[in-house]
Amino acid sequence: MIRIFTDLHIHIGRTASGKAVKITGSRTLTLLNIIEYASFQKGLNMIGIIDCHSPEVLMEMDQYIAEGRMVQKNSGGLEMDGITIIPGSELEIYDDTCKGPIHVLCYLPTLEAMKEFSLWLSNNMKNIQLSSQRIYVKGAELQHKVKGLGGLFIPAHIFTPFKSLYGSGVKSSLSEVFDPALIDAVELGLSSNTMMADNIKELHDYTFVTNSDAHSLAKIAREYQILEVEEASFHELEKALKGVDGRRIAANYGMDPLLGKYHETVCLKCHHPLRDEEAVCSGCGYKNTKKGVAARISELSTPGDKPERPPYIHQVPLEFIPGLGKKTLEKLLHYFSTEMQIIHEAPYEKLAEIVPVQIADYIQAAREDKLTLTIGGGGRYGRVSKKNDE
Repeated sequence: MIRIFTDLHIHIGRTASGKAVKITGSRTLTLLNIIEYASFQKGLNMIGIIDCHSPEVLMEMDQYIAEGRMVQKNSGGLEMDGITIIPGSELEIYDDTCKGPIHVLCYLPTLEAMKEFSLWLSNNMKNIQLSSQRIYVKGAELQHKVKGLGGLFIPAHIFTPFKSLYGSGVKSSLSEVFDPALIDAVELGLSSNTMMADNIKELHDYTFVTNSDAHSLAKIAREYQILEVEEASFHELEKALKGVDGRRIAANYGMDPLLGKYHETVCLKCHHPLRDEEAVCSGCGYKNTKKGVAARISELSTPGDKPERPPYIHQVPLEFIPGLGKKTLEKLLHYFSTEMQIIHEAPYEKLAEIVPVQIADYIQAAREDKLTLTIGGGGRYGRVSKKNDE
C-alpha cells in the first residue's frame, strides 16, 4: 500500500481560451495551473476537478490526450504531469422534495463516461458550460444516472447554511431527498469536523471526506485526506471510500471548524454573534440571520455511541498566518518544496532561520493547538492569534 494526498473538490475558473466555468472562481484556476500548483506547491497526488462536465473543459482534456500529455488510466482517472485527476461535476438539486437547494459531487471513472454524463446533463439544465448549475431532475434520479455510469455520488459541504444537504435542503434526514444506499461518502465542509458530524446518527454509515472547495489556487488543499491504496486511481478511491480490501482513508486534514465562515450564527448585517433562539439581532435590530453550522448540528444531534473514524487533524492554512505574504511563502517553498511540509513537518529552528521568528512561532503554535481563534460566521472566516498576543 501507498499513502497519497487527495483533494477531491477543486473548481475550474476559466478554460484555456478564457471562457468562464466557475464564475466566482479565480481566472488563474485553469486546468494546467491547477495541475502544476496542486502537485508542485501543495504536494497532492490525486485531485478531483469537479467542473469536467463543461464541454470546453472536455475539449481541452481531449486535446491533451491527443498530444500525449494526458493519459487515461486503466483503473480509472486520468494522469498528467505525475498527478491523477478524477473527473467530477458539482450540481445543484432543488426538486419538490427539497426545502432548499443542495449541492452534490458526482465523479466518473473515464472521460468517455463524463462525456455521456455531460450530454445527459445538457438535456436537464440550462447552461452546461458553467459549474454548480441546477439540474431539473430529482435527487434519486441523478444518483441512479451516476451509478449507471460507474460513478461515485457525494453530497457536498453538507452543513453549509446555503445550498447544502442539512444547511438548507432537508428538514432532518437525507432520506427525504436521496436514496441512502446510493451515497458513497459525505463531504463535511470547512465549518465542521468529524467529531461534530458524528453527533448525527444517520451519518455513521458513511465515510467522511474533507476537501478544499477551492475557488483560487491558494485555497487548494486547505482541506484534504490521506488515502492508503495500491495506486492513485478512481477504482482505488472507490475502495478507500468503502473501506474494502485494506484500502481506507488514513486521516482527514481540515481547518479548525472555528475558522470556517459559517461556523457561528451571526447577524448578517453587523456580524454580532446570536444565540439560537434570537430571531432579531440584539446588537443592531436586524432581522435577517442565518443559522450557523454548530447550531444546526446541535439541532440534529442524536444520543448514542460514535463509530471509529480516522483521525481528524486540524491545520491552519498558511494564508491565515499573520504576516505570511507571497514573498515569505516563496522563501519557504524554495527550501521546503510544498506547503504540507511547511505546515506539518518543517523544523521550527529551520523555519526561524528563513522567516521572521514571529511567523515561525505562529506555525509552531498552530501545530500545538496553541492559537487563539476568533470564530467565523455569516460569510466571514475566523482569525488567528497566539494566546499571548494582545
